[in-house]
Formats: sequence, structure tokens, C-alpha cells
Amino acid sequence: MAKLLLKFEDRVIQEVDLSVDTITIGREPDSVVRIDNPAVSGHHAKVYPEGDHYVLEDAESFNGTYVDNVRISKVVLKDKDAALIGKHTLEFRDQARQGVPRGSVGAGQAPGVKAKPPQLDRTVFLDTAKAKEMIALAAAAASSGGAAAVQQKGIAQSPAPVPAVHVAHQTVGTLTIVEGRTDQKSYVLTSQLTVIGKSKMAGIRLKRWFAPRVAASIYRAEDGYYIAASGDNVKVRVNDTVVEGGKKQLEAGDLIEVAGIQAVFSFCEA
Repeated sequence: MAKLLLKFEDRVIQEVDLSVDTITIGREPDSVVRIDNPAVSGHHAKVYPEGDHYVLEDAESFNGTYVDNVRISKVVLKDKDAALIGKHTLEFRDQARQGVPRGSVGAGQAPGVKAKPPQLDRTVFLDTAKAKEMIALAAAAASSGGAAAVQQKGIAQSPAPVPAVHVAHQTVGTLTIVEGRTDQKSYVLTSQLTVIGKSKMAGIRLKRWFAPRVAASIYRAEDGYYIAASGDNVKVRVNDTVVEGGKKQLEAGDLIEVAGIQAVFSFCEA
């Protein structure tokens, strides 16, 4: 019989036989597979039989459901497929489906992909004062291990040439604010370096009165995305663990806490 294994850090915390029509997954108590985590929506996803196979379908969740680091809307499952929901992994087991290729389904969009990232804002030119401030921001972020150049929202200025970066799976990082005040609720991290702070030059602008002008930075490297604090006086937590050693690589579903905000890092297709 097919079954689902709910895992956290390779530890199985729930096992569900697929003996009913629909297995609901989410944070609400009425979910068959309940995941008590702020990155998980109340009704996040569901698994159900369709023909001779099982389907995983995202229930228009806030932070998405991922298979192979790609956000999906609806996908046919095969044995040992693993879906990422928040920081938990949902593994599908079905001995009868071993070796059967998975197919993706969806209406009016590319297979398995929920949505395309939004387009960047138009570029504007800076006056001398703003240019100096932005260069200072880049220097502050780079001092904690960030990239050498910055291209923030509405800014076309770079202190040094930056080589092209290739991210595996052709994906782009995203950040969704779940708690705290910022100028937007979600961000697509297409820049080499994204600064988090109260400064007008920050790509993720904090709106709290006493927020630091530069709190942290997220930079894009060849092997993925990293977050770093701007200095010893700012604490950055990822999944409730303080980032030490200058930087930490981010994974889909990571919960970030810094300067009074909480945000979930994920990926979307480029």
C-alpha cells in the first residue's frame, strides 16, 4: 500500500497510509498530516488518487510546495519522491510505482510550475549623495562576506564588475515576510546582493522606527544564496539558530529572523 512519511531533519515523525480518498496537509488541526510551523499554511497541500497514480497538489499555499527545488501546483508522484513543505519533507512510498516516471500537470502554465517571478522595477539614476550611500551599504555587506556589487530595487550602480552567476536548477531565490514591517511582503532576489535595513538604499527596507540602517545582507553565489549579519551588534537567526562564522547558506523553507522581522526563504523558476 502507498504511504506518506513526514520527516524533519531525516527523522520520521508521522506515517500515513493512503487508504482514504484525500490526505490533507497543513497547519490547521483538521489536517490529516498536521505541520505546526509558521512557514506552513493552514491548508497547504493535499495528496489524492487519480487513475492509477497519486497526485500531490498545492492548495494555493502562501509559501508554496516544492519538488526537486521547483515550486509546483500539481504533480504526479512516483516512489521515493520528496516534497518540501516549510522545513519538513513529505516522502511518498509506493513499491508498485517504482521506476515509473513522474509527470506534471497544470492548466495554462508550464508543467509543475506555479508562477513566474514578477518583473524588476525600472532603473533610475542616482545623484552623488545617494551613490555614496549605496557604496557604503555595499561595503558594509561585503565586510561580512557578501558579494562585491549591489543592484537594489530602483538602483543602477555597481562598485565593481560582477561575473555572471549560474544557480542550479535555473531558480531564483525569494523572500516572503511573515512577521514585521517592511516596504513589501515578498521579494525576488535577482540581485547579486540584497541589503536588509532601514536605509532608503536597502533592497528589503525595514519600516520599524529603531531598525538598523543596515541589518544584514543576502548575496547570490555560484552555489546558492547566503545570509550574513552586518556586524556583531545584529543577530541573524535561521530556523531559530543564530548565524555564526559570518554567513550561512540558505535552503528552501528556511525561516529567517533579523531586526524584528521573520521571513521565509524559497525558490521560484527563473
